[in-house]
Amino acid sequence: MKCVIGVDLGGTNVRAQAIFEDGSPAGERFENPSLAQSGTEQILESCALTVRQAASSAKTDVSAVGLAVPGHVDDASGLVKWAPNFGKVVDGVFRYWENVPLKQPLEDRTGLLFVMGNDANVAALGEYRFGTGRNSAKCLVMLTLGTGIGGGVVMAPSSVFGKAEGPLLLLGGNLGGGELGHTILSMNGLDCTAGAYGSLEAYCQRDAIIRRAQHRLNRGRKSIISDLVEGDRSKITPATISEAAAKGDTLAREVWREYGQFLGMGAGSLINIFAPDIFAIGGQISKANEWFMPYLIQEAENIAIPSLFKDCTIKLAEQDEDAGILGGAALALESIR
Repeated sequence: MKCVIGVDLGGTNVRAQAIFEDGSPAGERFENPSLAQSGTEQILESCALTVRQAASSAKTDVSAVGLAVPGHVDDASGLVKWAPNFGKVVDGVFRYWENVPLKQPLEDRTGLLFVMGNDANVAALGEYRFGTGRNSAKCLVMLTLGTGIGGGVVMAPSSVFGKAEGPLLLLGGNLGGGELGHTILSMNGLDCTAGAYGSLEAYCQRDAIIRRAQHRLNRGRKSIISDLVEGDRSKITPATISEAAAKGDTLAREVWREYGQFLGMGAGSLINIFAPDIFAIGGQISKANEWFMPYLIQEAENIAIPSLFKDCTIKLAEQDEDAGILGGAALALESIR
């Protein structure tokens, strides 16, 4: 079987592993600090080191490397056009990546062929090939829930009109498409880090969940969340709110209900646009799915066209923990197909 390396370049760590074309491991997994805010040279060295470690552990020759990067990525030019979590502090101001060459420097440092893509798009491709998509779904839409809300869309050739080979990963005209988290739910609504008001991300990103719990506590509501954080509301996390919900806490369950409803609004609209047969929910916050998923599905059903909703299955992503690595592997396999 063909062997490739999947790489997940994150804001904290960079992870890499050799993967066979059936998705099984072809070597050990390696992880190093990504040094995301230490400057381009440091980031490149850490990423290249991790790839070399994975390559040395591979059971056979490596055909290509697939790299998942959080940001606007142009593989053809080899540039990361925008990545807000990578860069360096200059004169007291953090200068994030804009039009930074990444592909060629990594190929020079490793001697391997690279292909790269946006992390959420790449995760959707990995989920299509190795997860809920079973490499045969007509259309898979995926949302990744975390610090922000990422997304990706993968279609089979049968889902587009005209001659095509698949799977087809939606990139858009300038290759920056698939930003499903920036779908607008409410004009002039809450703001988010991308500067838009009323987006799905604004209502469903990690900090939005925390603020909902803090707001209720600030109004004098009683909750065991206060005990869990020993009265320090700055220590509240989605995991804290999930723990409280599991113990029957009313406030915590209200927060997750509202979260699910907002997600369902976004999901229902996306079902209307893409008509997927699989709608996958991933990301770290998806671990709280038992508290929000029923409300997500209910609200999506209220919004989606009935015939489109009937043909869509909303479920948890199967490859969530390995989304970046397996997605990178899927990208690499497509590049050499």
